[in-house]
Amino acid sequence: MQFDRLKRREFITLAGGAVMGWPLAAQAQQPAMPVVALVNVRSAEASSLLRAAFLKGLNETGTIEGQNVTVEYHWLEGQYDRLPSLMADLIRRRVAVITTPGFTAGAQAAKVATTTIPIVFSVAEDPVKLGLVASLARPGGNATGINVTTSAMPRAQMLLCRASALLCRASVCRFNVFISTSP
Repeated sequence: MQFDRLKRREFITLAGGAVMGWPLAAQAQQPAMPVVALVNVRSAEASSLLRAAFLKGLNETGTIEGQNVTVEYHWLEGQYDRLPSLMADLIRRRVAVITTPGFTAGAQAAKVATTTIPIVFSVAEDPVKLGLVASLARPGGNATGINVTTSAMPRAQMLLCRASALLCRASVCRFNVFISTSP
């Protein structure tokens, strides 16, 4: 009879401990936040405006650093030789996105390193000629981004103005491009 009670007590202790431990186990099993890797050739100090603009853009889409995304900043400080090992590390850890704002060599290194992780770039050169995308109309692959000086843009802008002029008797075409001149 005492043996039955001991088993019951052990069972109650184990069950009570399991119930008390569930919240801790559930908390430990929460999925990790996605990681966005921002890679830039400059230093953190020289890129403070870039960082602020990047965070502002994320916030405008409801993506808040530390709440629903982790942003890793990789400032290469002019050390291009660090790119291959950095990209290999980011790929190995399976970050959610690699972004290389204003850093052509970084975008190319990311494109060489992975065909699955999304790459977001901004370059001044033609991304087709750089090998980042297949074409402007149908980029394909895992890279997307902004190109501020592509040869196709002036023609596209003129076609847009012409179409606007046909639809509206008077039209004004205005194209603003912000180019940072800060170091």
